[in-house]
Amino acid sequence: MIAGVIAPTSGEILLDGAAVTGWRPYAMARAGVARTFQIPKPYRQLSVVENVMMSAFLRTKSMAAARELADTVLADVALTAYRETPANVLTVGLLKRLEVARALATRPKLVLFDEIMAGLTPAEVGAMTEMVAGLPARGITVIWVEHVLYAIMKTATRMVVINRGKLIAEGAPAAVARDPEVVKAYLGEEMELA
Repeated sequence: MIAGVIAPTSGEILLDGAAVTGWRPYAMARAGVARTFQIPKPYRQLSVVENVMMSAFLRTKSMAAARELADTVLADVALTAYRETPANVLTVGLLKRLEVARALATRPKLVLFDEIMAGLTPAEVGAMTEMVAGLPARGITVIWVEHVLYAIMKTATRMVVINRGKLIAEGAPAAVARDPEVVKAYLGEEMELA
């Protein structure tokens, strides 16, 4: 709903205090909302850098500026080595990083991450977690749906847990992970926090 893919049946969506309820995805992107997909959706016939440039064109018409932004974002998500690789030969983990790069290349104010850690190796999860943790300092708000809980536990300052459409807990990650309703609904047992 926030990205404009599904119109809400009730309620209101505010972005920077302005109502954006029902805006189409292209309007939300122009307003500064980016998203990733749980199942990556790259332009498979294009290279990694070309995929990221396509997103950069939201903010610039200059080929050189789009390429420069793409190269910066590729470095941020550790994809520089795959710059010229066609998207159709990337592994799932690399496709996930490409999804993040494409979202960040739109220069969002708000980014919606959907399962960006799925398919990543533990080392890749660590690098991606570090990158995500740095986004708020760059002025980017993050809303992140994830099942790799240790990544969120290390990164998030606030968690919201919804079960069957109802809010069951919110607050600091450590407190939320110990909430009896959360444990029952999602964790099955209390998480060990490092």
